Amino acid sequence: MATLTLSLFCMILLGCVLLDISILYALLAGLLLFLAYGLYKRVPLRELLRLSLSGVKTASGILIMMALIGALTALWRASGTIAVIICYASRLIRPSVFLLLCFLLNCGVSVLTGTAFGTVATIGIICMTMANTMQMDPVWIGGAILAGAFFGDRCSPISTSALLVCTLTDTDLFQNIRRMCRTVLLPFLLSCGVYLLVGLNSHPADSGMDIRALFAEGFQLHWICVLPALAVLILSFFRRPVLLTLSVSLLLAAVLSITVQGLNISQVFRILFAGYRSSSPALAPMVDGGGVVSMLSVIGIILISSCYAGIFQGTGLLDGAKHSLVQISRRITPFGATFCSAVVTCAISCNQTLAAMLTNQLCSDLSESKESFAIDLEDTVIVIAPLIPWSIASSVPLTTLGVPVKSLLAACLLYLLPLSRFAKALIQKKKSEALC
Repeated sequence: MATLTLSLFCMILLGCVLLDISILYALLAGLLLFLAYGLYKRVPLRELLRLSLSGVKTASGILIMMALIGALTALWRASGTIAVIICYASRLIRPSVFLLLCFLLNCGVSVLTGTAFGTVATIGIICMTMANTMQMDPVWIGGAILAGAFFGDRCSPISTSALLVCTLTDTDLFQNIRRMCRTVLLPFLLSCGVYLLVGLNSHPADSGMDIRALFAEGFQLHWICVLPALAVLILSFFRRPVLLTLSVSLLLAAVLSITVQGLNISQVFRILFAGYRSSSPALAPMVDGGGVVSMLSVIGIILISSCYAGIFQGTGLLDGAKHSLVQISRRITPFGATFCSAVVTCAISCNQTLAAMLTNQLCSDLSESKESFAIDLEDTVIVIAPLIPWSIASSVPLTTLGVPVKSLLAACLLYLLPLSRFAKALIQKKKSEALC
């Protein structure tokens, strides 16, 4: 019965993806399906609802943070923070190393903003536009943008993915970021090497695009506008609480929106909730967005998905799969089992949030500590989801950039990271077996 229930859920998810229906409907249908399974297992409805609520309580902190991040990204747009960062960053671009710089710029912006989608919609679109004027291969450019965008989505101190993993594993955000920096170093350097070699062997034309003039149409480009982003970096360095970090940055962005960009208080409050909208048609595709409203869909996904966690635990729905993964972990290491689970859950769930929750349910007992498991989640689920063509983590950036699915093959970092971790785990396993 458990297999049938999960199969039906997978079919509903797949149907929503194929018919281009919001995944929220599939998740709601799944919730009803799992409640029905619980009743079949003779678990009282009151107990099932209590289990669902316990899952929501676990994720309540991340839901508040996501609303704050939505508000923050809107005010970073309104205050000119993103515009000034992009203008400064664009000065680094050189045609011969454009592909590498494209990757690095998207890495930097994604770390500052904590959002892959926001990065793709700002610096990503600018890089894509410049690449088109230089007649560069969109497959490679799209891959470099995607890899860079999810670099920060994984390890930024204001990333919703990083916050979700911390909540699921009950670990410290800044300790996790420190460990993530160590595991990503080799794949990052290898990715840089690939993009450098490919770029040097291409012959792009120079781009005449004036980024500063473009953004000057809608913003006062003063250096002081970088303060909200600088506050995040400084407070994160001193390991201040994430809530304090976001609040300080939000306050600075609100003040700059009024004093530098000339907005009034009512406009600032509207932007906080509804997002930023530029009056310039040329700027709108690059800076519009953010706000609490922009996070409602993600919040809904997490809210419904978090109900699953309690139901799965109370009904034992995933016990069979967990037993199989224990056997797999003995053969190909705990990381290997987590890797396999992440591929399946990302393919089934079509989003990072549910995939992270399912993988946590299935594999949390395999690692030697919750800290190591947190990094295993970051190095599998969070970077594998954007490699699944039908996942929203992949389809949204590809559609935004207007690049083919083949660009996923050029997103080097996203597959080099889990593969390098898997290879290292296998080597360590063989060494330990040899010593025995």
